[in-house]
Amino acid sequence: MNYKKLKIMQWITRVLSVGVIAFGIPFYVGYGNLLPFLDPDYTIWDNIWLTIFPIMFIGLVIGLLFEKLGGFLITIPVGLGLIAGLILYGELVIYMLVPLAIGILLLIIGFEKNKWAQSKEQK
Repeated sequence: MNYKKLKIMQWITRVLSVGVIAFGIPFYVGYGNLLPFLDPDYTIWDNIWLTIFPIMFIGLVIGLLFEKLGGFLITIPVGLGLIAGLILYGELVIYMLVPLAIGILLLIIGFEKNKWAQSKEQK
């Protein structure tokens, strides 16, 4: 992948990350009690996602500068949450595929930047 395509993909991912942050934080804050496992009325499903969301938001912010770290902080918890949803309820939370895709893009960008920098050093 050439440097220009990498930069375009990086900026698209940054814009999408900011969009998910701007759209997702009001929903997270408006949910009620932000801390998982404190409200006895919350199900295990609610508590799983209340644990995942802050980690995902942190990963989206960190991913703006450090793509690999942000990508891991997004893909691992969101992926585990999606798997838990499939196991516990037999359903997939479709809207969480957007941050998962952003996390995967961040990982691709991080590893491609690393390969690009290594090939530049060898020359």
